[in-house]
Amino acid sequence: MKEGSGIIPAGMKEEEYEYIREVIGRYHKHETEGDQCSSMVVQRINAPVNVVWSVVRRFDKPQTYKHFIRSCAMKGDGQVGSIREVSVVSGLPASTSTERLEILDEESHIISFSVVGGEHRLKNYKSVTTLNEVVADEEEGRRWTLVLESYVVDVPEGNTKEDTCMFADTVVRCNLQSLAHLSEHLSLQQQQD
Repeated sequence: MKEGSGIIPAGMKEEEYEYIREVIGRYHKHETEGDQCSSMVVQRINAPVNVVWSVVRRFDKPQTYKHFIRSCAMKGDGQVGSIREVSVVSGLPASTSTERLEILDEESHIISFSVVGGEHRLKNYKSVTTLNEVVADEEEGRRWTLVLESYVVDVPEGNTKEDTCMFADTVVRCNLQSLAHLSEHLSLQQQQD
């Protein structure tokens, strides 16, 4: 994990790298069985962590930035253990997904969910997302957020680990790019108010 590799953005300080390394080791290292794959996607967002977290933490509203989701119905109060029933847009190899909230850490900005049912090919999917604020310029106080999202999932019969990870990475990357666009827009709005 060297600077410029996509994991550590150029200009990151050593102490920030150490913090990120700890977060990766604690939340983004997944044990895999022979028929599973795991990956991590990183997204830099030019917005403060509180703005990004205000979107990500809404387990009941994933469609706010996840454009592959048509609708979401909640069972529970939005806290750990709550279940959401997600309807997926047509064109994907899925129609519904039943997901359980596993972690919602408001202080550390960590959210995790697992797929517990539905009509799709990604069985035993578990995702962890962490938000890490970085001070981009101490004099100006400019901050940005480094979002790490990792997952582990069973490889569907007839697929390879590489194909499964490529598909899941593409969906996660699209979601995080959408999150970046929305969060940066919200941050600009807050600055103008």
